[in-house]
Amino acid sequence: MDLEFARTFAAEWLDGWNSHDLERILTHYHEDVTFSSPVIAQMTGDASGTVHGKEALRAYWATGLERIPELRFELVDVRASVHALVIDYRNQIGGRVSEVLTFRDGLVISGFGAYGETLAN
Repeated sequence: MDLEFARTFAAEWLDGWNSHDLERILTHYHEDVTFSSPVIAQMTGDASGTVHGKEALRAYWATGLERIPELRFELVDVRASVHALVIDYRNQIGGRVSEVLTFRDGLVISGFGAYGETLAN
């Protein structure tokens, strides 16, 4: 992975989220994706904070988009690694978030969100 790919991906990812188009967002994710976040734990009551599979991710994000109609992300920075990238952004309440996304076959196979002082409402 190179920084150009990471920046292009992040721009498409951000546009997808800001459009609130769930299917557009999900085009970047593998069927076997695993995603973890403290917001998952907060919203679902599942202490593991993890969803497994694209369908579970779809259900979780559909609920999130419904509960947070003002959701909006602002890109702060993007970094690339060997098979992963980090998207650093601010959410709709000004909270700083980093998402670490690992790829397999060009799609996100695993990821996690890491939050600063505030979590999403």
